[in-house]
Amino acid sequence: MNPLKSPKQKVADKAEAILAGAMQEFMTCGYAAASMDRIAIAAGVSKPTLYSYFQGKEGLFTALIQQMSQSDRLLDEERFLQHPIRESLKLIAIDFLDKFSGEQPLLTLFRLIIGESGRFPDLAQTFVRNFEKPIVEKMSYLFAHHPDLNVADPEITARFFIGNMVHYAIVQEILNGRDILPMERDRFVAGSIDLIVSVSLERDRIDSSIGN
Repeated sequence: MNPLKSPKQKVADKAEAILAGAMQEFMTCGYAAASMDRIAIAAGVSKPTLYSYFQGKEGLFTALIQQMSQSDRLLDEERFLQHPIRESLKLIAIDFLDKFSGEQPLLTLFRLIIGESGRFPDLAQTFVRNFEKPIVEKMSYLFAHHPDLNVADPEITARFFIGNMVHYAIVQEILNGRDILPMERDRFVAGSIDLIVSVSLERDRIDSSIGN
């Protein structure tokens, strides 16, 4: 660790090392079998230090979810509202699917949560509360305020769009369904956007006919 770093930066670096060690342990062993001893060793810290930063496995898992949420650009209001709707939605969809592809940490975490949700429902609820809920709320706001859109229910539209992306990621990546239900990503994204824009245009047409 660099001795010239501030105490605050050293604390942040140690917390990041602990989270990296926890992610590796959860990936290898799952949640139930994960060992705080092995996490401490992987992070290069003592077990008391580990517990002083995070109170236990659940605290570590919650921190990992929050870390993923904070780094997510899906909530970039300026990027969304200042671009044409098709471009905005494409940027968000590609960004989302990139995070849920290959061996990206978010995909790994999502796979783990699905696998452990039966035995540890609180973990799944933590994910919904800290990751899914803020995205739905923010996307609902953006769908309600984008100047190119006219939707009857912004929250339903947000859930439809996000749900489409999640379903695609689950089938293609988690369930290994690429060969069974192949779908080229750009085609899927374009089709999902077309559905939303088409509904918006139809509402514009209806509103216009009523106004006349």
